[in-house]
Parts: sequence; structure tokens; C-alpha cells
Amino acid sequence: MSVDQSRAADTAAPAAPSEDESDRNMRARDSWPGRVAFWFGVALALLHIWMNTLSIWPELRMAVIHFAGFGFLCALLYPAWHARSPAGQRLALGVDLLLALAALSLVAYLMLAEDAFYARSMRFAWHDWVFTIVALLLGIEFTRRTTGWIIPIMIILAFTYITFWGRYVGGMLTFSGLRTDTMLFRVFYTDDGMFGTVARISYSFVFMFILFGAFLMRSGAGAFIIEFAQVLARRMVGGPGLVAVIGSGLMGTISGSAVANTVSTGSVTIPLMKRAGMPAKTAAATEAAASTGGQIMPPIMGAGAFIMASFTQVSYLTIAAVSILPAILYFISIAFYVRITAKRLNLAPMTDVEDKTLWQVVRDNGLAFFLPIGVLVALMVWGYTPTYAAGVAIIAVVAASWLTRNPMGPWAVLEALALGSRNMVMTAVLLVAIGVVITAVTLSGIGNTFSLMIGAWSGGSVLIAIVLIALASLVLGMGLPVTAAYIVIATLSAPALADLITRTELINAIAAGTIPQSTGAILMLGSPDLAAQIGQPMSPELAAQVLAAAPLEMYRMVVDQTLSPEVITAAILAAHLIIFWLSQDSSITPPVCLTAFAAAAIAGSKPMATGFTAWKMAKGLYVVPLLFAYTPILHGTLWEKLEVTLFTAAALYALAAAIEGHMEAGIGWIMRAVMLALCVVLIYPEQAVVHWATLALFVGLLAWNVLQDRRQRRTAPA
Repeated sequence: MSVDQSRAADTAAPAAPSEDESDRNMRARDSWPGRVAFWFGVALALLHIWMNTLSIWPELRMAVIHFAGFGFLCALLYPAWHARSPAGQRLALGVDLLLALAALSLVAYLMLAEDAFYARSMRFAWHDWVFTIVALLLGIEFTRRTTGWIIPIMIILAFTYITFWGRYVGGMLTFSGLRTDTMLFRVFYTDDGMFGTVARISYSFVFMFILFGAFLMRSGAGAFIIEFAQVLARRMVGGPGLVAVIGSGLMGTISGSAVANTVSTGSVTIPLMKRAGMPAKTAAATEAAASTGGQIMPPIMGAGAFIMASFTQVSYLTIAAVSILPAILYFISIAFYVRITAKRLNLAPMTDVEDKTLWQVVRDNGLAFFLPIGVLVALMVWGYTPTYAAGVAIIAVVAASWLTRNPMGPWAVLEALALGSRNMVMTAVLLVAIGVVITAVTLSGIGNTFSLMIGAWSGGSVLIAIVLIALASLVLGMGLPVTAAYIVIATLSAPALADLITRTELINAIAAGTIPQSTGAILMLGSPDLAAQIGQPMSPELAAQVLAAAPLEMYRMVVDQTLSPEVITAAILAAHLIIFWLSQDSSITPPVCLTAFAAAAIAGSKPMATGFTAWKMAKGLYVVPLLFAYTPILHGTLWEKLEVTLFTAAALYALAAAIEGHMEAGIGWIMRAVMLALCVVLIYPEQAVVHWATLALFVGLLAWNVLQDRRQRRTAPA
């Protein structure tokens, strides 16, 4: 088959728009820089596949190649500025080509000069100054092009804090400073720098999963997801909105990107919702809120989950497994808003959807989606690395496509490779450049200082600490992408939050009297007057006093002797998941909420109004993280996890009803207050009998409201 014939055959399954493809700031594909970027992207994707499977190159070399390659693509795809005149466009293109070559020069520098650099005991020669500074400046410039000014400003402040102005800051944040060449060395050559741990995660796990998602999208999985969701929701109240929820949830399993979800599913679901009678603002907000769940939906979960695995030393598979029920809860919370809105507006179920059965939809195109996902999950469960599993799953995508009506030919494979590289540009340059900030935090000890500040401000309260972190996330989320917000907040506050959660577990164990004798002996050193009570049940308040009086230098010994490794690991994971979830609000937090803006552009609604509505609908991002700290949803038995899920689902419906003033029928202010109170009780860490009694009351009130709705419909005029 010729290339032209292959192209013609492959056009039957066009890829849904991706996050990067939807960016109007990028150069068009049919321009000559776009064509160069296409073929370079194909080669770069193949090189990354080789690096992640067969290569034995040093990790530093692969990280520099990763940044240089995607820096080259960034320079070609994202112009330095947008000029209207031909002369200005030529000048911008000249600057872009110069920076593209500068990015590739970093690879030549490392290969030719690294050994000599170590041979002279890491003393800087002139070319070391030049190329390390070039790497720093390219990181600043490429993040400016792809994410705006916030991250470049953070990088500049972080670098100059270490080298210059930190010594002039008073109090706990003062830092005596390092020489510029020392900081450049740390930025370029160490694990905390630009080409360190986070960069390795970027070129391995993150790229392979983004490439896997690109292959799925090119195989026609996006179209299948929309059709699958339509068939599931067509007879439900609020069906078009539920299509957005189901479709975005399934799309999130392969894209890991909120904006990509919005563009790919929203182009179908938003017009569908508007035709059903939903206001444009609400339709766009529904899609934006649902699409925000893309980075919390296993099995891919975006770049943040891989970084979390590195930070916590918890396997990615474990993180994905414990995230399933919380992610389902989030999408259920959006579905509640959709149904309540549909009932309030008296919207009818969909009638203009093709009358296919679920089996027909799955039979026609489902294998191209479910088979590769199944291969990916199965390989990780069997113990293979995520990169290996993603590589095999990519092959499974191509093979499975030949079992459908849209087989992937050679040209489709090339397009998928180029699409994967194109979609990776912003993430790659971001994850590499943010290493400068990580270096500054590590060197200065500002992370420990910030943790101490959180501990002091919270007064030992986990809830107050979560509120403080949520506020920090809200502020950072106004200017940072989700992954960057998570990295920054986790670096600064995760240790403090994990310690507070661990301390809470320890106090509960002391209060219950379930501590070993060795722990009791240590606690008696600080509270000899309570020696008779230590080891016996006591109030949590008294247990907190006993722990506070214990010798500080023996605290870690008390933790290790009293709590199991599973509980300690769960506390660390809970802290990072809380921060990870709270960081997601950057997608729908005004005034800078890219996901809501993308949805508003499709719906033709006002961007800010859409953003505030989406922020309201995504309140699950604030409720579900509380479960990680106060319930056994991460480390409990299956029954305990399902019990928590049931109570929380009821709480989320009660919260939506309280905010919207409507259930199945309208409710007044008194009932709204009751629903808000029920929500608080259902998620508050109380005895199971209290939760079951509250759930029974909620079900009774809901049943009464359903009967009220039916009476109103019977008496309503025709």
C-alpha cells in the first residue's frame, strides 16, 4: 500500500483534538515549521521508545536529550511572539530557529564536555558557564511560551534567592547564599535540578503514557467513548450532561489532561446539552468540571501521579488502585449537579440519539479502547514496569484497531507518534524547568521552614492544615498548571501534613490503649504522673497531652513502635493525594481557569461566569480529600472503603442540594440547611452508628422529596 493510500485509509478515524492542538498560539501544521515539527516529533517519539526499552545511556544524558528534543519542538511550534507583518514573522522565526539549535547544542555539550568537567573536579570552564546558563534561560523561555509568565518568574526568583537576595531576607526565610557557578552546577548536574528526578519521570513514565493516549485517540477511541456514553445516558434525566460526565471520565483514563478532555468531548457534549435546553454557561461548566477529573482518574492520572510515586516511594499501581473509588466519587458528584439542574429546569431525556444497543457500540469500536486498557492494567498488576506496560499497550492499540472498522495503517502510526510528541511539549519543558525551583527549595531548607510554619499555624489540627493548603493551592492555581502547582505545594507542605496525619493516628492509638509496652515506657518519661493510665483507654485530649510531653528526640521511635508500616505509608500517601486533589482546582479556578475557558469558547458563554459555575460544581475536589485524612478509604478493608464511599456519595448529593436549592423537587431554606448539616455529619469522623442513622434520615428526606415531585407533576397543567 502506498503512503497516499495509507493516508486515505486512515482518515476514517480522525484523532480528537488534543490539548496542544487546541492551542491557538501554536503554529499551524501545514506551515513548514509545522511539517518539520511533525517529522521531528516522529523521530523523537521513536527515540524515547528506544531510550525506555533498550537504551543503557546514563540518565543525565537521556534527560538532556529529552529537554533538547522537546525544546526544539517548542521553539518551532510556539513562536517567540505573534507578529502581523511579514518582516516581524520572519524575525520571530529566526529567533525560534536560533533557540531550537541552542536546545540541541546542550546534547553536544554534555557528550563532549561532561567527562572533562568531572576530570577537573567539577571546576567551571568558560563553556560550562555558557551552556549551563543557556539551559537555564531556555527553561525560562520555553515555559513562558507554553504556560505564561508565572513559572518563569518563579524560576528567576528561586535562582536569585539562592545566589543573591536570600541573604537580605530576615527571619526564618533568610539564606546566606551560594556562588552562581555552584547553583548552576546543582541545576544542571544533580538529581534535584533540571535534569534530575522529575526530568527522568518526564522522559519515561509521563511520555510513554501520553504516547499511549495519543495512539488511543488516533485509533478512534475518542469517538467510541462519546457514543458509548450517549447510549448509557440517553434515557436518563439530564442525559446530555451525563454524557459529558461519563465521556470525560472514560477520556480521562487515556488523556490525563483536563483541557484535552474538554476539547475532545466538549465539542460533542456541549452542543448536545444546549440543544436539550441547558444554559450555555451551565453546559460549559459541566464539561469543564467533568473534564477536570481527567488527572484523578486511573489508570493514567496525568503526570502528577508519576511524580507522586517518586516523592512517596509508593508504587504507581498502588496510587492508581487506591484512587479508583475517590475518582468515582468525584464524577458522581458532578452527575448529581447535572441531574439536579435537569430536574430544576425540567429537561427531558435525549431523543435524537441513534438507537443502538450497548453491545453494538462495544462490538463496533470497543475493542480498540478496552483491550489496550486491559493490557496496560494487567501488565502492571503482574509486576511489569509502567513504561514496559505502556509500550506493550501501544502495540495492543495498533493490533486492536485491526479488529474494528478503523484499522491503523502506517500513516496513522506516524500521526500517533507525532501527536504524542506534540502533546508532550508543554509537559516536558515544564517538568524540566521546574527543577530549578526544586533545587532552590532543597538547598535553602525552605521546605522544612514552610512545614514548621504550617505545623505552627494549624495548631496540630489536620483540618486547619488542609484548609491552609487549600488556600495556597487556590492562590497558586490561579497562575500555575496542575502539575506545577502540585510539585510546588507538595515540596513545601507534604512533610508537615503527613506528620500531622501520623500524629493523629498515634493519638488515636494512645487513646485506645493499643500501644506496646516499650512505647508506654517512653511516654511515661514525659508524663510520670499519668503512668497508671498510659496503656489504658483515655480521652483523645489527654492522649494528645501525653504525646506532647514525651521526649521530642524519641518521637520517631514512638511512631515506628506504635504504628504499622502500612499506616505510616498511608499517612504519607494521604498527604500527597490531598495536595494532588486540591491542586486540580487550578483548572477551574477563576481568574485563570484554562479548562473552563476552553469550554466557554465551545459553548459561546462568558468565560468568567463559566469558571465560577464550574468551580461550584467541582466541590468534590474539596470534600473527597478530607476522606484521605479522616477515613480508611486508602488503607481499610474493602467493606470499610465501600462504606465510606456510600456515606460520601450521600453527603455529596446533600451538598449539591443545599447549594442548588433543589433535589428531585425544589426545597426551601430550612431543608437546604438540613441538607448541609447532613453533609457535614456524613463526612465527619464519627461512629458508624451515627453515619448509618444520618444516612437513613437522608434517604427518608430524599424519598419524601421524590413523592413531592411526583405529586407536583400529577397536578401540573398539561
